[in-house]
Amino acid sequence: MTSDPLLLTGDLAEANDRLLRTVAGLTAADVAAPSLLPGWTRAHVLTHLARNADGFVNLLTAARTGEPIPMYASVEARNADIEAGAGRGPADLLDDLRRSGQRFDAAVAQMPAEAWGAMVQARRGPWPAALLVWGRLREVEVHHVDLATGYRPADWPAAFAQRLLHEVTTGLAGNPDAPAMVLRVDGAAHELVVGDPEGAPTVTGPAPELAAWLTGRGAGELLTVVPDGPLPNPPEWI
Repeated sequence: MTSDPLLLTGDLAEANDRLLRTVAGLTAADVAAPSLLPGWTRAHVLTHLARNADGFVNLLTAARTGEPIPMYASVEARNADIEAGAGRGPADLLDDLRRSGQRFDAAVAQMPAEAWGAMVQARRGPWPAALLVWGRLREVEVHHVDLATGYRPADWPAAFAQRLLHEVTTGLAGNPDAPAMVLRVDGAAHELVVGDPEGAPTVTGPAPELAAWLTGRGAGELLTVVPDGPLPNPPEWI
């Protein structure tokens, strides 16, 4: 998958369309039901996605203007906004999700070429503005799965699953709590290594299944381990 933010806008538009179609079919009982995220209903997830889009608009604005605008006013404000919006019905949630996505698209369209080279203050620290479209795409695709409405990691586009897998593996490689392992994607010639590969188990399977397992969105039922044994226990993906 390309790292060019403007080329990723097409992938994001398709991901948004899939998500909006899912949400359009939800009832009041559906949005009040639990999501895959502990303690969050589907309405919590949808509200988070809308506020996340607005947070990314803040970061795009910071990159464009040079102003030190944070993604969220504070962690407390972010959490309060999610709680406040989680009691709404499906029509309001859908409208909020659609409008916030449109605001993000408009902010991307306003970015001059040089602004993509800026660094912005994301929730967990400095982040290149050039990765903001990817970051939003990742939020939409992963949280679509979290809605538990039938959209699964196997439905992720192949390029997205490959990039997510590489990103998560890179993060694990720098995490001292990550177990040593070698990841092998079905049909791929190269391997992804976490820690010391000497004596480490090799985990093989489709890229979406590997990415889902490492991000806590799958139990790895389709993955194989050599030598035979349990899957390694990676740290929680944040």
